[in-house]
Amino acid sequence: MNFVQPIRDPTVVEAIKEHFKITNERNYIFFCLGIYSGLRVSDLLNLKVGLVRGTHIEIREQKTGKKKRFIIHPDIRPDLDSYISGMKDQDFLFPSRQKKRSSGLPNRPLDRSSAYKMLNIAARKFGLTDIGCHTMRKTWGYHLYMADPRNLALLMKMFNHSTETTTLMYLGLTQDMMDAAITRLRYA
Repeated sequence: MNFVQPIRDPTVVEAIKEHFKITNERNYIFFCLGIYSGLRVSDLLNLKVGLVRGTHIEIREQKTGKKKRFIIHPDIRPDLDSYISGMKDQDFLFPSRQKKRSSGLPNRPLDRSSAYKMLNIAARKFGLTDIGCHTMRKTWGYHLYMADPRNLALLMKMFNHSTETTTLMYLGLTQDMMDAAITRLRYA
């Protein structure tokens, strides 16, 4: 299993956003909400429209069972409002276009494997490797950290990590720091 990486280059993040905005509105909103919220993909996929109508989203995380409340980033609000216009509160925010094979039921959320494929197709288009479902969450954390490294303790809390070392490793910063240290090494 590969260790997935954040998207480190802000211009690539913007290019992927633009790619999705042009090609698929649902995927665009999915990607934007992922990189602006830090939610796990499992929590993103199960969001219902009614949860995103206000200024904040309140959920109970599937993995931890803990309540989480966070603001919807103002940069995506207009596009999100346009996307959900005409949708019902009980609709999944990211609906699958296919019926569920096991039950034959329509109106199901996009599944994790489809989200993975969508992200990887875009990643290949932009020359990225080691991209997976956690990439959006890691991208969110990476850019928050890079904007203000003093916020490591806050990020640690937001990720529910028990140590700063875990957070740095999760964001791929430990490898970045090791690479930079070796590159700076001079003997003469």
